[in-house]
Amino acid sequence: MADVYRWRLAPDGLATRRQLRALGLRPGGQDVVAELHRPRRRKAPLVAYLYRVDRAKPVRPMTPARTAALDAAMRARRTCPTCRTDAGYCIPRSLGMCVPCHDTPPPRKDSTS
Repeated sequence: MADVYRWRLAPDGLATRRQLRALGLRPGGQDVVAELHRPRRRKAPLVAYLYRVDRAKPVRPMTPARTAALDAAMRARRTCPTCRTDAGYCIPRSLGMCVPCHDTPPPRKDSTS
């Protein structure tokens, strides 16, 4: 079982994934060494997993293929499925289309009977 520390009381030499990333490091396959618990009223505590900084490995460099894949994924998130244009922002899942397409009412079917 991993050690458990209260919020802001973890010893030096341990870091979360985000803290490792800020240092240019990654866990590198090591197991979780400790947990950090942040108490919350009437709910389960928030948990952050801690890793040893001395065992962390450097972040892998970005390759041209990874850059191209990331660019394609972001382009897909910005492309409206309705009008097929680049919205210039990531389209919210709640809308499912760009704001102008969402705000435009659908065409009405006129019944001429």
